[in-house]
Amino acid sequence: MLVSRRRFLSGMLTTGAVAMIGPSLLSAGAHASEQTGRWKITGSHWGAFRARVYGGKVVEVKPFEMDTHPTNMLNGIKGLIYSPSRIRYPMVRYDWYLKRHKSDTSQRGDNRFIRVTWDEALDLFYEELERVQTNYGPWALFAGQSGWRQTGQLHSCGNHMQRAIAMHGNSVKKVGDYSTGAGQTILPYVLGSTEVYAQGTSWSHILEHSQVILLWASDPVKNLQVGWNCETHEAYAYLDQLKEKVAAGTIRVISIDPVRSKTQNFLGCEQLYINPQTDVALMLALAHTLYSESLHDQAFLDTYCLGFEEFLPYLLGKGDDATEKTAEWAEGICGVPADEIRSLARSLAKHRSQLLFGWSIQRQQHGEQPYWMGAVLAAMLGQIGLPGGGVSYAHHYSSIGVPSSGAAAPGGFPRNVDKFSKPRHENSDFKGYSSTIPVARWVDALLEPGKEVEYNGSKVVYPDIKMLVMSGCNPWHHHQDKNRMKNAFRKLETVVSVDFTWTATCRFSDIVLPACTQFERNDLDYYGSYSGRGVLAMKKLVDPLFQSKTDFEIFTLLCRRFGRDKEYARKKNEMEWLEELYEGCREANTPKFPMPPFREFWREGFVEFAKGKPWVRHADFRADPEVSPLGTPSGFIEIFSRKIDRFGYKDCPGHPVWLEKSERSHGGPGSSRYPLWMQSCHPDKRLHSQLCDSEEFRATYTIQGREPVYLSPQDAKMRGIVHGDLVRVFNDRGQLLAGAHVSENYAPGVIRISEGAWYGPVDETDGALDTYGDPNTLTQDIGTSQLAQATSANTCLVEVEKFTGKAPAVTAFGGPTEVS
Repeated sequence: MLVSRRRFLSGMLTTGAVAMIGPSLLSAGAHASEQTGRWKITGSHWGAFRARVYGGKVVEVKPFEMDTHPTNMLNGIKGLIYSPSRIRYPMVRYDWYLKRHKSDTSQRGDNRFIRVTWDEALDLFYEELERVQTNYGPWALFAGQSGWRQTGQLHSCGNHMQRAIAMHGNSVKKVGDYSTGAGQTILPYVLGSTEVYAQGTSWSHILEHSQVILLWASDPVKNLQVGWNCETHEAYAYLDQLKEKVAAGTIRVISIDPVRSKTQNFLGCEQLYINPQTDVALMLALAHTLYSESLHDQAFLDTYCLGFEEFLPYLLGKGDDATEKTAEWAEGICGVPADEIRSLARSLAKHRSQLLFGWSIQRQQHGEQPYWMGAVLAAMLGQIGLPGGGVSYAHHYSSIGVPSSGAAAPGGFPRNVDKFSKPRHENSDFKGYSSTIPVARWVDALLEPGKEVEYNGSKVVYPDIKMLVMSGCNPWHHHQDKNRMKNAFRKLETVVSVDFTWTATCRFSDIVLPACTQFERNDLDYYGSYSGRGVLAMKKLVDPLFQSKTDFEIFTLLCRRFGRDKEYARKKNEMEWLEELYEGCREANTPKFPMPPFREFWREGFVEFAKGKPWVRHADFRADPEVSPLGTPSGFIEIFSRKIDRFGYKDCPGHPVWLEKSERSHGGPGSSRYPLWMQSCHPDKRLHSQLCDSEEFRATYTIQGREPVYLSPQDAKMRGIVHGDLVRVFNDRGQLLAGAHVSENYAPGVIRISEGAWYGPVDETDGALDTYGDPNTLTQDIGTSQLAQATSANTCLVEVEKFTGKAPAVTAFGGPTEVS
């Protein structure tokens, strides 16, 4: 462990940081800025940084000096703090204020609110919790939503909400998440863990040993800008080295993607174009070539895998499905020439090959299949557990692949009720409804309470939800089919949101409580979600703006209304909690990683741990599968899963299969009417919907004040569209306005609108035009399969046309209409 005071006190950017962040952050010379304010250190999803505070306001931001590859998203920090969309006061929807739970819910979303005091708002919140628990029961309250929250171990909003609600009574919870719902469900059956959040083989091993790298729907240069905890951006140094090796011809990198990704353009590597949503067909053809040409590793399959014999008849067309999965068969589906498929299979078998999958291909109908088939393909190559070989599902996330220090992270504010505590309402009778539902199916529950569905081998009965509580999450960004959501929200009696910015979720709520941003409170964070490079002090930059409060304060005050505030806070204030969390981390790391006492840490602002040692995923399993078995039922890689087979799901049978989609471009279902496949992947300039309200930064990428829609020159020309035009994107589910960004990176039939764009309809009628460009106005709300019931956002076809007439004003940003 190294504590470098020089690093803490210098406050200077390295040359690399200056080059990456650009001149826009450097408004004045270092000497001038140091004399007019005070520099404070803090962290964020976008990295650690120092902020110059002058006159009680953040006037300048620069990256933390350890971060040699900072993201330019730091340019949006000031706009986030001082956004016109900040929630300034506690607000209550107008008609709900008049009639409470008997309000006209068709008005929900009209954005008319009354300003109330904190006491009145919290009283109303508490009274609704009491009413729902007393008149209905725990099945009527859903407090299970989640999102990326703001960083910080103490003020994690989900923990505070769930602890406070649990102290009052039981409620419906969720399982899974939107990011990896299909992957995290299927992979435990196949490889024994969720994999999507697991540390992967170190980049140093990949750079040294890999000869071929497949970036399969993976764009790490874009996605590594953000992290779950404070991001270090250490993985970019390895990508710089990979770029050099690609140029030198020592590593062949192939991006399998319908789009020329940011990573492909950065590396200067190859692209293998594939028709959208047809990845499994290509994988099956690769597997068929490996087997038919005896290029597969039979010894590995015999030693480490189960079920290849059950899978083989399907591959060869000798089972119920009489179609042989040849390269010619796949060419007609995926668009990759048969000769290229065979050539790629031979290259993968001949060389040490690393398969790096992104998350986007499992966010489609039957999203379990590409991840399962990817594992089968890696098993047939026989390189799982070797340095620079095998399969990974997460090297694009939070600097996975950077060796872990091994240091313990600080704990967080407790999510659950204390061990010997009882909730105010002890009712645990859910009246036959399920107490836990798949995260992406909560709108189904609102629309069809009592319906029984399959989920991961069990039955789920949708509860009849009356009240929804959310804190620091924005489901009106991350859920599909906005017009369907409108109908669902009309069935709710009460919706409560706690947030710092006026999102669409707040617009559709009844009680809105203003939380402060993470830059208006003290906290600490683990620096590097997976690398564990240190512990970072998150100093409060400015006092909470307007009437905002910390989540800690808000839920302590809520618990005071039923006499549990001291128990909730464990009689500790903010700084006492931070000291306890830090000292617990310090004790856990003694003696291997000695740390200074809390006061010294808080003064210095950072404790650095030594770099970790390189590591190979699944190496222990490969060395001895009996001593180090996988977490599957058999302990081996399960190419065929008897457990899944017993479920009897036609949309997810016992081994991976190619299944047609309900919507697919390039000749697939629905393409004659809506010929364009819309990709709604993670944005390049935001973290989901975070930073979208940062006005000056948003203006650097919008077109005519709208979210850009990226499309090919061919598709643009065919529709009379030129770069910079305002266009309408539409299908049967909805319509939106966006700015046309014509780019050679996009193939004909493929468009992109990044998820996280704020929803702003012209009015609240069904089918209303979204004025800013939220792609979930158009996506369909169906489960991936009966196994995972996850989101299928990328199974979506649309049409685009040039917009004519007077364009409506953007309504997505700003606050509510205040009614006196």
